[in-house]
Amino acid sequence: MSDHLKPIIEALIFASPEPVTLKQLYKLLDSEPKEDVDTALAAVRADYERPGGLQLVEVAGGYQITTKPELHEWVRQLFHERTTQKLSVQSLETLAVIAYKQPVTALEIAEIRGVSSSTGVLSTLIERKLVKTVGRKQVVGRPFMYGTTREFLERFGLNDISDLPKVDELSDALGFELPGALSEPTITTSPLPFEATEEQAAAEEPERAEGMAEDGETVH
Repeated sequence: MSDHLKPIIEALIFASPEPVTLKQLYKLLDSEPKEDVDTALAAVRADYERPGGLQLVEVAGGYQITTKPELHEWVRQLFHERTTQKLSVQSLETLAVIAYKQPVTALEIAEIRGVSSSTGVLSTLIERKLVKTVGRKQVVGRPFMYGTTREFLERFGLNDISDLPKVDELSDALGFELPGALSEPTITTSPLPFEATEEQAAAEEPERAEGMAEDGETVH
């Protein structure tokens, strides 16, 4: 019987600051049959389908208990969200370009957005841990390429990048028009360098930061 596991699983998901994966549940409950863990998790999910202020969502490859989206404004008041914590239109636009076109270089981002540079807002997105370097493009100068992070998935309630809405739907949700080029298929001619190790990224970080410090953003 998995009845005793149900409250345990609910407590683990609620207490974790990050989404809890099924693999983690199996490890934490390694003395229990996996099928019992699966059954208990399904029971917890069924419970959260009821009307209420909380929901159990599958995000970034794991499970998390969150407040329902329609109650966001009330929750935001509770935490007195400051205006400075919100992303600017430029940052949201840059983040959208990276999400739909990744991996992509700073120059390619700027070209899609129609500005002379996007490195200023890139620094903000990296600082917020929504974007990271994922390697270098194998062209002259070997510029850094950028992609979204796990935190990006968590913050926007996505299980993976394939869950991104259509570009026009996102434009409506944001309240401004995103670059039309985002709707065009992304064409890559070489393998995507997502296999870059954390050690490599750490070694490259000072160089990337130095390059960004020399540039800002100028809109045409």
